Amino acid sequence: MYLLIPSAGSGKRMGSSRNKLLLQVRSQAIMAWTLKAAAAASTIQWIGIISQPADWPDFKAIIADLNLTKPVEFIVGGSTRQESVYNGLQALPADAEHVLIHDGARCLVTPNLLDSCAEAIHKCSGLIAAVPVKDTIKVVDDKGIIQSTPDRQQLWAAQTPQGFNVKLLKQCHAEGVRQGWEVTDDAALFEKCGVEVRIVAGEETNLKVTTPQDLAIAEFILSHRE
Repeated sequence: MYLLIPSAGSGKRMGSSRNKLLLQVRSQAIMAWTLKAAAAASTIQWIGIISQPADWPDFKAIIADLNLTKPVEFIVGGSTRQESVYNGLQALPADAEHVLIHDGARCLVTPNLLDSCAEAIHKCSGLIAAVPVKDTIKVVDDKGIIQSTPDRQQLWAAQTPQGFNVKLLKQCHAEGVRQGWEVTDDAALFEKCGVEVRIVAGEETNLKVTTPQDLAIAEFILSHRE
C-alpha cells in the first residue's frame, strides 16, 4: 500500500513559527510518531511526505533517527491541503492502484488502523476512518441563532487515514481544479463527483494535533500506551 502524508501546514494555531510537526511530544517530533506508526503497519510499502522543501532537512533527520527502512519520497506541498494531495498523487509510482492519505498531525494513529484501511480499500472505491459523534450538534446562522439540530445517529467525525482508488481520485481532483472546488478532505471530492465513500471504524484517540491543548492530550495518551 502507498501512503501519502500531507505535512505542509504551518504552526499558527499552535502558536509556533515553524511546522507544527517538528514540535515534540514525549521527546520526539510529532512527525516521528506518525512515521513510527507507518513503519509498524505491515501493509505500508512506500511513504510520500508532502511538505515544503524548507522542512525536508528536519524530516530527513527524523527518518534517519528512526532507522526507517521503507522507501520515502519527498514531494513539494501546495498552498492548501487540496493542492498538496494533488501534487502527491502525481508523484505516486506508476503501478499504484490504491493509496492511503493520512495527515501528519494525526500522530496517534495506530498501525492497526492503517492496516485496516489498507485492507478495506481493496473492496471499495473510497473510504475514511471516522467515529460516531457523541455531542449534540447545532446548526447555527451567522447571527449565532440555532437553526436546527441534526440527528446525532447519522453524524460521524471524519479522521484519516482516507483510502482511495488512485485513478478515480486523480479524476476527482482534476474535476475539482476544473470546477474551482475548495474542499478540506479528499472524500469531499468523491462526494461532489457522486462516487461512494464508505466508513471504516476509526479510533477515539486518533485526534489531530492542532492546538497546545492537543499536545497535552497526545502526551497523556502516548504515556499510557508506553
